[in-house]
Amino acid sequence: MTELRTLKVALLGCGNVGAQVARILIEDADALAARTGARLQLSGIAVRNVNAKRDVDLPQDLFTTDADTLVKDADLVIELMGGIEPARTLILSALRNGACVVTGNKALLAQDGPTLYEEADKAGVQLSYEAAVAGAIPILRPIRDSLAGDRITRVLGIVNGTTNFILDQMDSTGAQFADALAEAQRLGYAEADPTADVEGHDAAAKAAILASLSFHTRFALENVHCEGITSVSAADIAAAKDAGFVIKLLAIAEKLTDADGGEGVSVRVHPTLLPREHPLAAVRGAFNAVFIEAENAGELMFYGQGAGGTPTASAVLGDLVSAARRIVLGGPGRTETTTGHVPALPIDAVMTSYYIGLDVADQPGVLARIAQLFAEQGVSIEIMRQTIHRDAESNVESAELRIVTHRASEAALAATVEAVKGLDVINSVTSVLRVEGV
Repeated sequence: MTELRTLKVALLGCGNVGAQVARILIEDADALAARTGARLQLSGIAVRNVNAKRDVDLPQDLFTTDADTLVKDADLVIELMGGIEPARTLILSALRNGACVVTGNKALLAQDGPTLYEEADKAGVQLSYEAAVAGAIPILRPIRDSLAGDRITRVLGIVNGTTNFILDQMDSTGAQFADALAEAQRLGYAEADPTADVEGHDAAAKAAILASLSFHTRFALENVHCEGITSVSAADIAAAKDAGFVIKLLAIAEKLTDADGGEGVSVRVHPTLLPREHPLAAVRGAFNAVFIEAENAGELMFYGQGAGGTPTASAVLGDLVSAARRIVLGGPGRTETTTGHVPALPIDAVMTSYYIGLDVADQPGVLARIAQLFAEQGVSIEIMRQTIHRDAESNVESAELRIVTHRASEAALAATVEAVKGLDVINSVTSVLRVEGV
């Protein structure tokens, strides 16, 4: 029996995901060797504090604070530190020393991915990052490989479990945003500082990665239009439910064609109304899902746990096995598939529908004036619902209007909202959200 070669694996970071990766490497060593054709030896784990308490019991002699030396002696490097530095420097060092790299660092890839891809290409090694988007869900390899012979036209994704949990709580229990966020923090779905999640920044980084793979063009964070969920109220959720919709924070990347036949790609993240019969509407709790539309494959959906130590470790190990097999069998590394230069389009170029909440004076002719103004802007109304309410203190009646428009350009819809604000019968515009899937 031929003795298997040994590949040294350096692990950078030992948080929830890193600890589970280390555990699997140790416990499943024989199974991983059978799948890769080589022994994957965990040579060390770089951390800031070697004595920190961890959820997984790991050999103490694996821990080190000398990440530089660990990386230079490795065949495979797993980066799970997060952040930009020192992760960027360590990944570049690993690539230049001929090591394949597996990372889950979506922020770094979205900000400086092209530099990393270029270094990996120069060295002929593999840079893999399945864990950077949607946790355990295998989505990046299917886009890159399985759909390589097709044309993807649109990607819709629930790629942040924290915001999906919050919005689902608001939808299912009627909770206010602050209460749903507090519950997410209590259960460990949200950080003490939830800004990256609730303001959409985490989803925006993932949207840039999804768009880059789907449309074979490098997109960065600055190409992503980003809005969070902090302005979504319980009243918005209730009104959406009443109209047959659910609100989700979506990452959207889609190819658009202008009047002259030119193509571009819109990449955006924002709260979105979806019809309750849409497949993404049924994604509950902290789960993630990505919905793909392709010319030949049609509609595809990938669903699963988008976060957590063990699920995300599964994605990391999948990349690690693939990279190890490449080393054993030989051949160039596989990094990205950017073959085109499709321009990123501004949000104004998007064709969409709007959901608009208005607080208006309860008097004759108001609905007609609003409808006329919409018509003047070239925007037609699909649904209009009116609810009358009386202020307890002033005893003055007003009406709450909920309007869903037909599809129009973002620019025309935004101009319509601004024009509506100028009507003397409008007390306030209470909400403006985009609608997809209708």
